[in-house]
Amino acid sequence: MTWLMVHQGDAPLVIAFPHTGTTIPLEIEQTLRSPWLALKDTDWWVDALYAFARDLGATTIRTGMSRTVIDVNRDPAGVSLYPGQITTSLCPTETFDGEPFYRPGQEPDATETARRRTAWFDPYHGALAGEIARLRSRHARVIVYDAHAIRGHVPRLFPGDLPDLNVGTNGGTTCAPALAEAVMAACQRSPCTHVLDGRFKGGWTTRHYGDPGAGIHAIQMELAMRTYLAEPPVTAWGNWPADYDPARAAPLQSTLREVLEAALAFAKGHS
Repeated sequence: MTWLMVHQGDAPLVIAFPHTGTTIPLEIEQTLRSPWLALKDTDWWVDALYAFARDLGATTIRTGMSRTVIDVNRDPAGVSLYPGQITTSLCPTETFDGEPFYRPGQEPDATETARRRTAWFDPYHGALAGEIARLRSRHARVIVYDAHAIRGHVPRLFPGDLPDLNVGTNGGTTCAPALAEAVMAACQRSPCTHVLDGRFKGGWTTRHYGDPGAGIHAIQMELAMRTYLAEPPVTAWGNWPADYDPARAAPLQSTLREVLEAALAFAKGHS
């Protein structure tokens, strides 16, 4: 499957990239109002930001399929991750800003949603579950780290500006307290603003796989994109996405390396 990219490492760490994909099959693209709108909320360049993680022995799993086609970080049963708040569905129909993706009457129905789930959601999670099981057979603890980024200012989703580093453990249910403490300690040593279980508490991946009692500790990191690129007002394809900025990203990468090293120390029983 050319759209699904798996790199196997030996360390007890799996990093998932559910929202960095930009592929939209032609038959779906033809139903959209605008390809630009369909890609607007991509987690731009996050896989490039974490390229160093392979040097730590991490396993990485990435789907190249756009989250607009199907969001592999949503509950397939359609249960809201944040009841009472605005969020997106398994097959989103609008941007974070409320702009509709589809031409009138072209939104995916239940049959089309099921087709997309079979084609892309199920294989992605089959691979992710398989890698977790492979590493858990070798290690007493395995970390599942779900890597995300979002524009730091999306008034429809949250007031004001989002902190730079948003760590999610679903209120402490998806990992041991010692792991959350180690990750937050690394965040506190950085110049970045940070929060634990704030607006983003972890998506379906974190909540589904996190099982501390079984030795699987899941955590989500949602970054504000301004930490690694210039974030202009997003009005047109001409000014978004902004280019990945290696110089701006360098301090963030140092912090993220500390975060992953702290997670690995916990997994290996060193904390």
